[in-house]
Amino acid sequence: MKKILLVDDKATIGRVLKIYLGAEYDLEYFENPLKALEWLNEGNIPDLIISDIHMPHMRGNEFLYYLKGNELFRHIPVVMLSSEESTVERIQLLEAGAADYILKPFNPLELRARIKKYI
Repeated sequence: MKKILLVDDKATIGRVLKIYLGAEYDLEYFENPLKALEWLNEGNIPDLIISDIHMPHMRGNEFLYYLKGNELFRHIPVVMLSSEESTVERIQLLEAGAADYILKPFNPLELRARIKKYI
């Protein structure tokens, strides 16, 4: 079963995506990006990462820059979630290596369809 790492400070997002994705994917969820980095650095390599942008402790763009700057993780597709429609931010994240940028609120079925493009 393919593994997805979800990083979002809203527990509701984690619960909803477990329902929609849990049958097809092994979903590992963290509310805190620093905890997600610990998990990754313990040797866990997911097939895809979904990350919110606006989080405490570490912003999603910083999380993305870390991943894409690390030889172990740069190959993993990263889908960014944002509650703000910002063309500038979307372009910056896509240029930094994000595979996709999805606005919240989103349809979980659309997210699942996009995930299938990457894994």
